[in-house]
Amino acid sequence: MKTSLFRMTGLLALAFVAATQIAQAQEPVRATIPFAFTAGEKVLPAGEYQVEKAAQGSLALMIRRIDGSEGMFVTASATASSEPQKTSKLIFHRYGNQYFLSQVWVAGYAQGRQLRKSAKEKEQTLLARNVTREEVTIVARLY
Repeated sequence: MKTSLFRMTGLLALAFVAATQIAQAQEPVRATIPFAFTAGEKVLPAGEYQVEKAAQGSLALMIRRIDGSEGMFVTASATASSEPQKTSKLIFHRYGNQYFLSQVWVAGYAQGRQLRKSAKEKEQTLLARNVTREEVTIVARLY
C-alpha cells in the first residue's frame, strides 16, 4: 500500500513538473529577423517580431511584428530536446533564398514548439532534392 502511494505521488509530481514545463515553455520571445520568411502559409517581411502562445493551453502561436504592421496565428505542436535550451531561439529552414519558420525554443526549457511544414515548404523540399536544406538559427530574447 505504501509503495503504491509513493509511486502514485512520484508520478503525480513528475506529471506536474512536465505540465509546468510545457505551460511555461512558450513565454513571449522577441527576435530581429533579417530576412523575409514564411510562417504557416504567409510570407512575412524582415523585421523585429514577437512570438508567443495564442492562449494558455493553445496549440496556436501568435507571430506579430513589433510595429504592428504584420501578424498571424499558426498551429504548432510540442517538441522536446534532451536538455534545457541555453538560449531562446527561432529556427528556420532555408532553401536557396527562401526561409521557413520551423521551431521556437525558450531558454531554460527542454520543451519547444514545432510548426507544421507549409504547402510552400513541402514544394521547396521536392524542388530542392539536390540542394541541402540548411537550418538558420536566430537568437531571441525573452520579453
